[in-house]
Amino acid sequence: MARHGGRDSLSEIEKPAVEASENYTHNEQPNTGNLNVRAMGPEERIRIEKSLLRKLDARCSYFVVIYILNYLDRNNIGAARLKGLQEDLKLTDTQYATCLSILYVGYILMQIPSNMFINRIPRPSLYISAVMTIWGLISTLTGLAKGFGGMVAIRFLLGFVEAAFLPGALLILSKWYTRRELTRRNAILFCGNLISNAFSSLVGAGVLSNMDGVLGHRAWRWLFYIEGAATMFVAVLAAFILPDLPTNSRGFTEEELLVAQLRMTEDVGEADSDSADMGIFDGLIMVVKDWKVYLMMLTFTAYTTGLSFNAFFPTLTGTLGLAYVPTLLLSAPPWVFACIFSLINAWHSDRKQEKFGHIVGPICMGLVGFIISMATLNKAARYVALFLQAGSYAGFIVFYSWISSSFPRPPAKRAVALAMINAFSQLGNVAGSYVWDLKENGYRKSYGIVTTMFGVTVVGCWVIRMVLVDQNKKLALGEESAWEVHDDVANQTARVEGLKSEGADLKPQIGFRYLV
Repeated sequence: MARHGGRDSLSEIEKPAVEASENYTHNEQPNTGNLNVRAMGPEERIRIEKSLLRKLDARCSYFVVIYILNYLDRNNIGAARLKGLQEDLKLTDTQYATCLSILYVGYILMQIPSNMFINRIPRPSLYISAVMTIWGLISTLTGLAKGFGGMVAIRFLLGFVEAAFLPGALLILSKWYTRRELTRRNAILFCGNLISNAFSSLVGAGVLSNMDGVLGHRAWRWLFYIEGAATMFVAVLAAFILPDLPTNSRGFTEEELLVAQLRMTEDVGEADSDSADMGIFDGLIMVVKDWKVYLMMLTFTAYTTGLSFNAFFPTLTGTLGLAYVPTLLLSAPPWVFACIFSLINAWHSDRKQEKFGHIVGPICMGLVGFIISMATLNKAARYVALFLQAGSYAGFIVFYSWISSSFPRPPAKRAVALAMINAFSQLGNVAGSYVWDLKENGYRKSYGIVTTMFGVTVVGCWVIRMVLVDQNKKLALGEESAWEVHDDVANQTARVEGLKSEGADLKPQIGFRYLV
């Protein structure tokens, strides 16, 4: 009988693997070859798995570099604003807010189609590399904008192309790392986001201080030229560094790829593959029919609205009343703190296999920061509040792994769920562009709005937790299944685990439970 629900033992790992199914779908032909799992032995399996994770962590760390540039290219407009972008382009405050929000329109439109595509191709590394090159070029063109119309068009295209990266990276990580490892790896990825908030301030300070008038260009234009060129350089290297799939990725031994497939099968009791019977839109249809998706969409959107302060962070730091260079420099430490805190929070979440508390805890930290910012204009208190607000990102990272673990199979459904929830949540950033246009009394009204949104997020997370707890009870009683089992995927599961496909009693969902 097949082992189920991620509660395997080393003795189960030692069963022999037979050659892969000829019906394996979407170019993910398993690379089991003639390897015999029993020949590895428990100690050999552990050694190979350590080697696999060491290589995988090293290569996936490149996602952090990409994410840093992704956010630099998206958010450097905030630093550019401090050095004359808004005045040079003659933008009103509303027009500037529109330039910010239009990026998320393109971002929303492209995410679902992109993730549906990336789930079906054998070399996602090449796809990520190509789209990154394009968005680097578009970012460079931002420095050539002459007015409102040009800036809006460029920002829309930038969001449209950048949309491929984050949901695609999350999907790739979920194809390699188990549910007990994913939150930490997502945290490392999102450190690229957090570091970029700090790094963009430092880069902005250097460029905006020293490049004004060079070759007849304003400093803020040089900011886009330099960061766009850096993005295109990194994009070329991505094609050679990023991993593809556990079935075909270069740079791993045949044994390591086999263990990679075993790990994902052991995690929830079923091979991480789509059935040959599934069409292009089947993943989308499954997501639309699952009402957990809508709960997560609304909750995550409220969370994103609450976190919309990140795009205005240099401006909020500017309420301390300092010059523009000290303002940019002081914007960095809160994000360094947020990065460290996020890694600790993610590590503890994986260790305890708990999501709700590790999301709501950082939100409460952010709420304290919002309340301080509304209650006082004292500079020291408001700067401490910025640290607390930045720290609220730690729960945001755990939420992404909650999405992946709540839609474990099939991959087509997980791909669309990640993209749909993330895409819809960007409406929070669109709204946030206008929320932070309320400048009176140190943005007191803006802080009041995001405080409300965090409150909505806490309630939404509690409802999601209750739904998953109820589904776990039904799974335990055998009253419902977590996903539909297809014969060809069940046979592939048996083959990967080294079982006979004929006559095997396959019940892969026994023992599976949602993480709450």
